[in-house]
Amino acid sequence: DTEKNLAETGPRKGQGTRRGGGDPATRGRTTIADGVVEKIAGLDARDVVGVHAMGSGLSRTFGAVRDRVPGGSKSVTRGVKAEVGEVQTALDLEIVVDYGVSIADVARAVRENVIAAVERMTGLEVVEVNIAVSDVKLPDEEDEEPESRLQ
Repeated sequence: DTEKNLAETGPRKGQGTRRGGGDPATRGRTTIADGVVEKIAGLDARDVVGVHAMGSGLSRTFGAVRDRVPGGSKSVTRGVKAEVGEVQTALDLEIVVDYGVSIADVARAVRENVIAAVERMTGLEVVEVNIAVSDVKLPDEEDEEPESRLQ
């Protein structure tokens, strides 16, 4: 009798029915904020040997002051700008390299690191990574860390 009833009415709740049908991955949308891609890119660009810092000297100076404010956190997105679409993203990075490194090799390694990480973590296609080298850190140069006026 149970088999006859199932044939007439279909499976009952709790008997393997799948509501909505189709692939669960297609039910809904995922959006990724520009800042998420910027953080991923910033962290992975910094991992490359020869990258001394991210951002221009001026943005690093202002960032150092901001980072010293109680409760302030070091900005991993400094020197990174992302433009995120539905399936693609493009990135602009500003880096400072250590003196003596091959800038072309560092730029290539940054692109490879950033593209691999962003595509793996977000599923977005990275269409371009533009890199601007804004400075070279000389061995005897001290990092520009301004004195904080805050106590």
